[in-house]
Amino acid sequence: MLESNRRTFLRTSAATLLASPVISLAGNSNRPPIKVGQIGTKHAHAGGKMATFRKFPELFEVVGVVENDPQQRNRMQSTDDYRGLTWLSETELLSISDVQGIAVETEIDDLLPVAEKCIQAGKHIHLDKPAGTSLEHFRRICRAADEKQLMIQMGYMYRSNPAFQFLFKAVRAGWLGDVHQVHCEMSKKVNDATRADLAQYPGGSMFELGCHIIDAVVTVLGPPDRVTAFNKNTRPEYDNLMDNCLAVFEYPKATATIRSSVVEVEGGRRRQFIACGSKGTIKIEPLEPHQLLLTLEADTEGFKKGTHRIDLPKSTGRYDGDLQHFAAVIRGEVPALYTTIHDLAVQEALLKASEMPLT
Repeated sequence: MLESNRRTFLRTSAATLLASPVISLAGNSNRPPIKVGQIGTKHAHAGGKMATFRKFPELFEVVGVVENDPQQRNRMQSTDDYRGLTWLSETELLSISDVQGIAVETEIDDLLPVAEKCIQAGKHIHLDKPAGTSLEHFRRICRAADEKQLMIQMGYMYRSNPAFQFLFKAVRAGWLGDVHQVHCEMSKKVNDATRADLAQYPGGSMFELGCHIIDAVVTVLGPPDRVTAFNKNTRPEYDNLMDNCLAVFEYPKATATIRSSVVEVEGGRRRQFIACGSKGTIKIEPLEPHQLLLTLEADTEGFKKGTHRIDLPKSTGRYDGDLQHFAAVIRGEVPALYTTIHDLAVQEALLKASEMPLT
């Protein structure tokens, strides 16, 4: 990416993120809840998204759920997340005119086809990650959403994380100076059944897990000029899953390293994101529950030079902030925090890091 274009990309992101509000529920008590639905229950985050919709009845009225697999539907309708809800066909849900938002929570192969139907029906969508396997298909959906002035909110799970919110604002405000290095890790250990599911996609662990932190890297540094992937399979005698992945993003004056594996014992405890700049460093480790260290070369905005452990508000729920913001955007109270330009840049970088085609 040309440096002038990168600066424009980062300025646009900065203006939105620095203006991002803390969503308040107090002023919404007299407004009717937004009618929403969910298509699909097989995504790993599907139950959590539905539980969050139901957690905020003052914001959302869940009209119905779509699940085309009868066995999956039978399993899910007796769970706490879905008990008592109305089950509809896709056509039935999308034809309800006053349904304004849909959470797309299908398996990966169905994410983009379903998302496109939702946009065509005039619905805002929360689209879980990653944004399918076809960059051109996602680009077409983004174009249609922009034309219809509909929101596509991607389900990258650290956007509302208080530690990442602190990081993004500190970077944009210049506290760290010019960021020249980012290092991040996103790993866990999975069982053999999950390995089989992940092995369907050549990107393996990077495609499944790395997308969350690639979203944050692009937020901090913008789209990379070059991506080099080093994706490995530690059990080639067993399967073809790329379970030990590394990507290097190159920029004119910076590099970012992204590691993701599904063979690290208790990998969640070592998930981390580090941004180093000419004036300071921020380290988040682990990512949940978040712990943040701020190191400054000089006194900055009330912080003395040196290293500080920053006390941040505890998360009330992984998806609370995202879906509260989803409601606020639909109601016209705030602009969307992330543009389709950003989301497309993330998807392109992810596919390159996953060694998957840009088709």
